[in-house]
Amino acid sequence: MKCQLFLFAIIALVGTVWADEEPESARLLVAKQILNKYLVENMDIIVKYTVHNVGSVAALEVEITDNSFHPDRFVHVSGELNARIDRVPPHSNVSHTVVIRPRKYGYFNFTSAEVLYRRTEDAPRLQVAVSSAPGEGLIVSYRDYAKKFSSHVIDWTAFAVMTLPSLALPFALWWTSKSKYEALSKVSKKH
Repeated sequence: MKCQLFLFAIIALVGTVWADEEPESARLLVAKQILNKYLVENMDIIVKYTVHNVGSVAALEVEITDNSFHPDRFVHVSGELNARIDRVPPHSNVSHTVVIRPRKYGYFNFTSAEVLYRRTEDAPRLQVAVSSAPGEGLIVSYRDYAKKFSSHVIDWTAFAVMTLPSLALPFALWWTSKSKYEALSKVSKKH
């Protein structure tokens, strides 16, 4: 009885392992990242797409499509929002970068991109994958960003101009009194 139970357990284990094996194919994991620390109105935002092939064969005809950056809200600066990569080798990754510029400030939901690819050379249809979604981000107005991070040259210049009279008047009084004292001391030394 124990021998039959042991034999049954081994058959079940082999069957499970055999059933889990897939034919060799490509499997893509796609990450979408916003690389900027601060998202600011009318300043560049860098979006990076990283495609990882964890499969055992190359992924072919990989197409990344990101329709989340509407032209009313964003200006496309560089890179392609609809990119095509001919081949992603097995156990490797490929990166693609896009630069956009937001036109308006406020909260924006950075959604995922869609990826289409062939898992094998003879695959009859394309496999669909979705990238990770960075989530909601706050795009700060340029005015608020400048208040916090600018060098405030105009403010410091105005401060210097306003403090100049309060420093120049005492200096002028000290200088005249010093000059008079030196003149008196020269006259008294001559006698």
